[in-house]
Amino acid sequence: MEIERKFLVAHLPSLEDCRSEKIIQAYISTNPVIRIRQMGISYFLTVKSQGHIMREEFEMPITKEQFDSLWTKVEASPIEKTRYFIPLEQDLTAELDVYEGHLKGLSTVEVEFSSLDLANHFMPPSWFGNDISLDHRYKNNNLAHYGIPKYSY
Repeated sequence: MEIERKFLVAHLPSLEDCRSEKIIQAYISTNPVIRIRQMGISYFLTVKSQGHIMREEFEMPITKEQFDSLWTKVEASPIEKTRYFIPLEQDLTAELDVYEGHLKGLSTVEVEFSSLDLANHFMPPSWFGNDISLDHRYKNNNLAHYGIPKYSY
């Protein structure tokens, strides 16, 4: 079970001491959500259930050859981004995504939690912007299909 909240970014924090990974991902299906991802030199196939803050997620490693074969089935524009891992209080980690390509200019940040109670009581740092956890337009599968939403709350 994945429990996470997602935010826009009000302003970028210092990233010089943060670990980062380049990510390329694409969607084979959006209903159900079936994603393939290259993260560094690792490859994954992920299936996600419907939902927002809490949903089921199944992820398994695949080979580069399997990734390349599945790539031919991609439905929408691939997503390219750099993910920065930023330590937060209470042993939490902010995963800051700075998008490239057709999503250049967009930055989002996600935090995963061990319980719904922790997610609901999370106080975001000042560099976090609007909470978009319930805004389906900012789900990566929708960003791949429709691009950056034209307006925000």
